[in-house]
Amino acid sequence: MYLGVSIDLDELRHYRAIHGLPGSQGPGSVVLSAREFPVYELALPRLLAWARALELPLTLFAVGADMAYGPAADGLRAAAREGHEIGNHTLDHRYDLVELPSVELERQVRVGRDVLEQATGQRPRGFRAPGYTVSDRLLDAVEASGAEYDASVFPCPSYWTAKLAVLAARRLARARSGAIVGDPRALAAPREPYRRGARYFERGGGLRMLPVQVTRGARLPLIGTSLALAPSLARRALVRGVEGDRAVNLELHGVEALDAGDGLGELARFQPDLRVPWREKLARVAEVVAALRVGRRAVTHATLAHEVLT
Repeated sequence: MYLGVSIDLDELRHYRAIHGLPGSQGPGSVVLSAREFPVYELALPRLLAWARALELPLTLFAVGADMAYGPAADGLRAAAREGHEIGNHTLDHRYDLVELPSVELERQVRVGRDVLEQATGQRPRGFRAPGYTVSDRLLDAVEASGAEYDASVFPCPSYWTAKLAVLAARRLARARSGAIVGDPRALAAPREPYRRGARYFERGGGLRMLPVQVTRGARLPLIGTSLALAPSLARRALVRGVEGDRAVNLELHGVEALDAGDGLGELARFQPDLRVPWREKLARVAEVVAALRVGRRAVTHATLAHEVLT
């Protein structure tokens, strides 16, 4: 049995884009300022120290455009040297990736991979889409890029419903958001690792698929955001919801190691998880990781994909 822990290193401009806040950056634009890179400047060192203390291998999904900021590339290289896996999170983290013309969609996947390999010396073996939003066209491009697995599908009804409601409310209020709803057929995907079929949410013999973790039954989200905000009893219930699973794919974000005291401006008003002290969030996740490791071996996602889906 296996446990894979991944972290999406999404910088704050992507969260600003979700909420339509000033300071969100357009595709391909990067502000070369430490204030724009708290995930790399503050969160990544905290997360690496946390993982070191737990003797926990991580899979870090990184955005290629961030490598234009030298300290970000330095931090990711240091993580690779420590044995952590580097995954492709596209070139620009476009939330509308699946809606782009094929040429640009393919470029976002391919160039993101190449930039990360050049920056770290490690060729990404896996892929995660921004906002968990996928399509067969996107996964064709992922396979063509040489990726060995995808870790994007999130078959979670409560997440999808909440996202739909928030975006609908923002449209009614004529408020901007960079996020899109995505394909509801993702909810039909298996909740455990599988091989991609004729359609991405069906089983077959194609690309290895590592869905973001949900529980049995109601398919509740076992991810960093829910663990950061849930009380202890709820966290234990989420862990019980995956008991017996051969593989658990626990997804976190860099903001799990940030809080409002890190000078994040008005974003903390829109992100409830930023109101919880980062040390408390990591302690809660560590408690869950300890429970999930009972009877499971902690591995990178590439190892998980190959050993579970031979």
